[in-house]
This record gives sequence, C-alpha cells and structure tokens, in this order.
Amino acid sequence: MADTTSFSALSKPSYSLKPNPQIPQKAPLFILPKTLQKPSLFPQKPCLSHTTHKTHISLSSKNPISDLVSTNKKSPDDLSSYFDDDDDKPREECGVVGVYGDPEASRLCYLALHALQHRGQEGAGIVAVNENKVLQSVTGVGLVSEVFNESKLDQLPGDLAIGHVRYSTAGSSMLKNVQPFVAGYRFGSVGVAHNGNLVNYRKLRATLEDNGSIFNTSSDTEVVLHLIATSKARPFFMRIVDACEKLEGAYSMVFVTEDKLVAVRDPFGFRPLVMGRRSNGAVVFASETCALDLIEATYEREVYPGEVLVVDKDGVQSLCLMPHPEPKQCIFEHIYFSLPNSVVFGRSVYESRHVFGEILATEAPVDCDVVIAVPDSGVVAALGYAAKAGVPFQQGLIRSHYVGRTFIEPSQKIRDFGVKLKLSPVRGVLEGKRVVVVDDSIVRGTTSSKIVRLLKEAGAKEVHMRIASPPIIASCYYGVDTPSSEELISNRMSVEEIREFIGCDSLAFLPLDSLKKLLGDESPSFCYACFSGNYPVQPKEVKVKRVGDFMDDGLNGSLESIDGSWVQAPLNQEVHKVSEVGKLSSLQN
Repeated sequence: MADTTSFSALSKPSYSLKPNPQIPQKAPLFILPKTLQKPSLFPQKPCLSHTTHKTHISLSSKNPISDLVSTNKKSPDDLSSYFDDDDDKPREECGVVGVYGDPEASRLCYLALHALQHRGQEGAGIVAVNENKVLQSVTGVGLVSEVFNESKLDQLPGDLAIGHVRYSTAGSSMLKNVQPFVAGYRFGSVGVAHNGNLVNYRKLRATLEDNGSIFNTSSDTEVVLHLIATSKARPFFMRIVDACEKLEGAYSMVFVTEDKLVAVRDPFGFRPLVMGRRSNGAVVFASETCALDLIEATYEREVYPGEVLVVDKDGVQSLCLMPHPEPKQCIFEHIYFSLPNSVVFGRSVYESRHVFGEILATEAPVDCDVVIAVPDSGVVAALGYAAKAGVPFQQGLIRSHYVGRTFIEPSQKIRDFGVKLKLSPVRGVLEGKRVVVVDDSIVRGTTSSKIVRLLKEAGAKEVHMRIASPPIIASCYYGVDTPSSEELISNRMSVEEIREFIGCDSLAFLPLDSLKKLLGDESPSFCYACFSGNYPVQPKEVKVKRVGDFMDDGLNGSLESIDGSWVQAPLNQEVHKVSEVGKLSSLQN
C-alpha cells in the first residue's frame, strides 16, 4: 500500500466532439488497478486542492502584431528575402519518455523514442540506473537509430530509465545540449529530460550565476538542475516541487534518481505528458500515446497540469504542484505536432484533424474535381474535407522520406530545388483538374508558393489552398520554435495578399471561432497565443530564448547557433485587430 495524494475532482467535461458519458465524481489522481478503455474518462482539471488516500498500486485577416515587436519593417514584396530556405512548418522541440520497473527499461526507452522521432530528429539520449545505483548516460547527435546500437544499449542496464529526442542546433554547442542532462549534488545524482520552454530562463540563470552556479550548456533545462541542487526542501521530490515553483512557461519533464522516476507538468499543461502501464506492472511516461502503443503499455491517463507523480518501490504518489485557474494546452498538438494515432489532451488527434477538414469544406467550399494533401500532416484534414465535400481524395503529391538536411545541388540551379527533393506531383491526378490542396498551416508562405507552382507546372487547372488552422500571427514561447512575429506571413498580410503571394486561385483558413466552437466547453482550456498574440504566461524579459531551429518542415535549410538564437518578446499582451477581423477566406472565381 502506498500513500497517494490526489486533487479533488471538478465536474468539467472532457474535450470531445461527442457527448461524454457521465464522469463519476471522485478524486481522479491515483493509479487505478484496472485498464481504462476511454481516455475521456479523465477530464482536464486544474489543481486546486489535495487529500491523502491509501490505494493499491496496480484570426484576423491581417494583424499588426509586428508593430509591438519590431521597428524594422519590410514590404510584403520583400518577404521572401528573409529566408533562403524552403522550411515553412512549426517545429515541436522535444519528446520525452520514462520507464520504471522493467528489466529492459533502456531498450523500451529506445523503442519509445523511435515512436516520438517526429518530435525531434537531430539529437537523442537515454539515462539508465544500473544495479549499483549509478546513472549512466548515452547521448548523441542524429536519429535514434543513429545514436543507439546493441552495444550502446548494453551499457544501459537497469529497470529505471528516461529518454529524450530533440531538435538541436549546429555548431560546437550542439552535442552538449542534447538531453537527458545528468548532474550530481550532495545527496546523489539526478537526470532530467524536458519538453517545453521557460520564459524566465535568463532571469533565473543570472540569479544562479550571481550565487556561484556554473553552467555547462545554453539550455534552459540546466537551470532546473541548479534549482534542485540549491533547494533546501526534503525529501528529494519536494526539491523538484520547490524548483518548479520558480519556473514560468512550459515544461513537461521526467526525472530519474537512484531509485525514483518523477514526472511533472507545468500548471498550465502547455505540453502533453501521458502515463501508461505494461502488463508486468512497469510504469511508463511519454509525450504521446503512440510511444505507449509501440512498447505495449496501456494508456491510463494524462499527467495533469500542475501535477507531480513520483514512482518508486512503494508505488505511485501524486502531488499538487500549484493551483491555477485553468489549463492552457497547446492546440497545435492537434493541428500538426502529434501523430494522428495519438491521444493528446484526452482526445484522438486523428478525429480532430478530420473534423478540421470538414469545417473547411463547410465554411470555405469551392467547385473542384479532386482533393489532395500536403503530406504527411495535411492528409487527415484532406480526408475530412473530401468526405464532407463529396469529392474524391487522391495522392497528388508524393513525399520522399529519404532526404536528409544536406544534399548536392547541380551547378545549374534548379528552381524550388528543396521542395522538389521532398515532394513530387502526380501528373495523372492533377492534369486538367480543379484541385483543392489541404495543408495544416502556413508559417512564412515560402513553401506554399513553391507547392502551388509545382502543382500548376504538373498541369493543375486551378489550385485552391485550404489551411486546417487559423492564421499564425504570433511567436510561441512555450516550446514551439518560431521566428519573430514580423516574419510570419499572416501577421504581415491579409488573406488576399497571402493568396496573391502564394499564387493560388483561392485561399481559406480554419476560422478561429469555429475551432473554439468545436472544442465546446473545453475551449478555454487551450492556448491560442500563436493565433491571437494573447499569452497565458507573458514573457517578462526583453528577449526570449529560441530553443532550436526556425519553424520548418524539414525540407532543408541552414541551422542557427543556439547561443545566438533570441527573439524579441512582445511589449504588450493585447493585440489590436484591424477592421477585417472576420474575413478568413479569399475566394476568387
């Protein structure tokens, strides 16, 4: 029997398109002794109180946010000069995993990181605790399959391990910023893997350095280790609570010590973190449920916003980190980041994207012959659009998954070379057709313009772009790497101006109001800062750390040094919208 601390339950419906079954009014934060079949049985709750129990362990069309963040402006005609790359997608920075109680913990981490590879492709690491209670670490640059092999996994024995994948950066600082980080302090050692971004990183680091701390990396995650080491709280997991109370921003983290696995999620729950269990009783934490599926762990529930879960030989203990009004979960997990087969924030990502496409077909219809997607992230929304519109879905673009970041271009320059390496049009599908092409988002518009040109060169009679997200007008400071707001095309141009820039025949975005209506009562529990410029946790520093590369979809592009990667923070949380606030589509006959 283990002491389990749980919060009191609130009767708030979970995020779902369909009515949910009546949720029992009981404290939800403990590990149930049986498998839960429906993720919606665990609604998102703010952490308001806790009690101790004994339990068995078994949008606007044009939005001048750049007025707030920059005095150097270029005209829309000069926009393409900002970028020499073909990268134009948001980038999630990290994926984390933790395993307790399985003799092959490091190998399970290795497999789970494979499943989370889409969350980070340029660095990976695993820390395991051996029989002598020593934390051993293997980290490297590259894909999971490139960093680890049989011999390296043999160096990581034990039944307790954590892992991490990330988007890293070029230069000499690249390898040392790959997590998990391991540090020793006077009472032992601790390892940490972090998904998110701290908006008060520089202030915390400056304070720690003034008190004598020495930093080895430029990662905000290292700040957490220093805060743990300097904390006076007892026992160890209360040091984590003490450290996290000083953090502002987004963090879903897993910690490992000589005998404990700890998972923690920030009070707003920006980034996802789920818990599952294998048939042998091993407890698993991961960023997405797709990682649980691969290692045959049964999804049990999310780690709740503001919750600390401690797993050791006595079972699982749940603690409340701090109270907050309501969660602010990242809606872009459902738009782009997570895999379609994952359950994120209690709801199927596939179902979300399918309905996004249906909404586009209803609110921005157009006469067309075929619906295609920009693979891979636009596929499910395109299926939803096609089903609702009664138009066939076909593969009009084929994506190559075998192109790395470096390649040799012939001396005679090929137009749109980077896009053509990744995406190949199918002339038999496109020629002479009126084509609707569905994509998940437009960031800068550079890739979209090249895709439209590619489709028309392949014989498409008309190209109508449908975007399964509202216009992105503001930078994210919560673990999604973005350029500054003035570089975002939807912040600089109206929808009609974007349509002209891209060269398509019509353009429509998913209306923000329709997205919120879809989420229903759960709508206030999501973060829409990238669509509105209204930040749940306002950055208090002049500049905020950018935690990786610029936003892209991996088509190609140079990488920036992490030490020089800072973006201007907004000076005012409120964003004033222009008169065209309600206009979300530009339909040209």
